[in-house]
Amino acid sequence: MPEQDITLRKLEIFLEYMDSMNISKAAETLNISPVSVHRALHSLEDNLRCALFTHNGRNLHPLPGAWVMQKQARDVISAMERCIYLTREASGYHSPALRLGLLYSLVLKTAPQIVQGLKKRRPELSIEFIMNSNKKLLEALNEGNIDAALISTPDDYNPQLFETWTIFSDSIYLAVPIQDADSLQGPVDLAQLQSKKFIALSEGFATWRGFQEAFRIAGFAPDITVRVHDIFSLMSMVNAGVGYTLIPGRMRELFRSGIRLLPLQEAYRMEQEISLVFPRSQENHPGLLSLLAECRMYARQLMMESNDADKTP
Repeated sequence: MPEQDITLRKLEIFLEYMDSMNISKAAETLNISPVSVHRALHSLEDNLRCALFTHNGRNLHPLPGAWVMQKQARDVISAMERCIYLTREASGYHSPALRLGLLYSLVLKTAPQIVQGLKKRRPELSIEFIMNSNKKLLEALNEGNIDAALISTPDDYNPQLFETWTIFSDSIYLAVPIQDADSLQGPVDLAQLQSKKFIALSEGFATWRGFQEAFRIAGFAPDITVRVHDIFSLMSMVNAGVGYTLIPGRMRELFRSGIRLLPLQEAYRMEQEISLVFPRSQENHPGLLSLLAECRMYARQLMMESNDADKTP
């Protein structure tokens, strides 16, 4: 190829910029400097011998050629991924199965969307879901019983052994039966709920850590009437009027007609980061690389939905 300086890495940077239309965001996603993004885009223009963007200060606006190149570059990257996959498969490197651990709460929306995209990339890949608590999934990763996990970013593991890529951050809310919602003023002060009954997840779940911390700040031990082993049972109990609980916002669609999620006062507010975690020793595994790519696509989708919501009057 005469244009030998048009590399796959430059195409990857180009595609990342075209997806985000923001130099800083593209640099952050790829873990490189904004200057490196600028250089890659300018280098592509030099080697193509045609302009891809109009330059208005530091802002770059795609020309028609950039949109054509975006489509073709995606095909090139996909073809190279396919080439690598088939070569490794012939060499016995590739496993047709992927054991994916995930939190129960991610089976509603996050996991299905990511897996749907993954199956389009790797239709031959067999995917097994293993659902459990954050603690149990991290143990399974350490023991090699699963290949990757979608979990709340751990604070008690060795980051040198694992790759961790954060997909999104989720706020924690107070979940109450809908008939009680009007009597509570939001944002809610947990310190005013000492007389209420509560339902909690078992120890080891990510939401249990936040539950403990919130009531430590509130200054009292909640009256826990029931403990459950999955978030769906937790929501069922709230829906039945057994008690209140704290849950991440991604559960708001479950029992929407019977449960209301209320924001907490600033002192109790906390975020739960959801990440893809897998062993560094497997970072070049084609199935995991495709899974990581789909997690990035899902993160971009959430960002665009959030931006659209912010623009809505």
